[in-house]
Amino acid sequence: MSDNQTNLWHASCRETVIAPPLDGVVTADLAVIGGGFTGCSAALRAAEQGARVALVEAEVIGHGGSGRNVGLVNAGLWLPPDAIRATLGDAAGAQLIELLGAAPQRVFDLIERHGIECEPRRAGTLHLAHNPAGLRDLQSRLAQMQALGAPVTLLDRDETARRLGNASHLGALHDARAGTVQPLALCRGLARAAQAAGAQLHAESPVQALRHEGGIWRVITAGGEIRAPALLLATNAYHRRADGLAAPQSVPVHYFQIATAPLPDVQRAEILPGGEGCWDTALVMSSYRMDAAGRLIIGAMGQLDHPGGSAHRGWARRRLTRLFPALAGVTFEHEWHGRIAMTSDHIPKLLELGPRALAAFGYSGRGIGPGTTFGMLAAEALLENRPEALPLPPVPAHGESLAGLRALGIEAGATAFHLVSDRV
Repeated sequence: MSDNQTNLWHASCRETVIAPPLDGVVTADLAVIGGGFTGCSAALRAAEQGARVALVEAEVIGHGGSGRNVGLVNAGLWLPPDAIRATLGDAAGAQLIELLGAAPQRVFDLIERHGIECEPRRAGTLHLAHNPAGLRDLQSRLAQMQALGAPVTLLDRDETARRLGNASHLGALHDARAGTVQPLALCRGLARAAQAAGAQLHAESPVQALRHEGGIWRVITAGGEIRAPALLLATNAYHRRADGLAAPQSVPVHYFQIATAPLPDVQRAEILPGGEGCWDTALVMSSYRMDAAGRLIIGAMGQLDHPGGSAHRGWARRRLTRLFPALAGVTFEHEWHGRIAMTSDHIPKLLELGPRALAAFGYSGRGIGPGTTFGMLAAEALLENRPEALPLPPVPAHGESLAGLRALGIEAGATAFHLVSDRV
């Protein structure tokens, strides 16, 4: 059975987009490679500005991380503000913090403006403290975020228990800016809106070669090519090598999700009754959320088609039973996993590929808000040849040492953790 058949987001998606394979030569102002949040938001912004834009996707729109993630529309990055400023410097760090703090508003505005049917719910998110060290981390994040005027609140154990539906965590940081969506539907909705604005989208068109000749980028597929003076590479963790197109370096980290059957009303009223999306402070992170039909979705680091897949599945059932005893024996209807492009400093990257050409990648598990923001601003900067419009300064090169070994180590650690965790 294919991943698309078991992925809840494919089963419940109400947005459709028809993107035929590239056929023939297309001349554009901007060429985009990759049909996820970054690529589709870039195509939408470029087309709305009156530019000719053509996008190619190797599989179907939303095939990669955009159609596989948890669907948390978070404000900011995984890093706290002080760490971002320490890495980027005060000026660049402050700019990125401000831009990404507003990312959920940007995303929900797009949803409303284009009527995207993606189960949007802006109830905020809960960052759950799994132990005393996690609670101290949340207290530090609270102080840093409130200093910037962010609408965040640290909930005590009792209030966290009420909102989550169990008393397993010591507290939670609630961010009122954030929310949840059906991520594949959001991606396809952005693609539909881009087409309506005049963008040309072509799925099932893997790039075979990339050339830069006479100031023009040639994106060559089996069926044709796009010719444009500006190029955005937006393949992130799902990059495919092609002649003249090396993969931007990141550490691939897998994250799986398992969804229950829709829960009875009595359980839906007790588990996440406010509709927040959650993740915890554990090193092997877990997430919890409810979809519009009342399915409880549990996620964690790990790869289901890996030899450790059975350990991940067993942990998910034990974990849900421990957190919510009424769910013992609940039916699991969907399971899927995806790849995250992680960078060592957990900061996204804009990589210079050549004249008026950028790669945007490395969201480290925060693909929706940052990916949408980076796509929109990269389109503006490339079309206007105005690098100061970018969310952060581009870099001429980026490397990740021992990326493959580190990925194996992360998967092994997650598997070992899930083998022993939550056993009675």
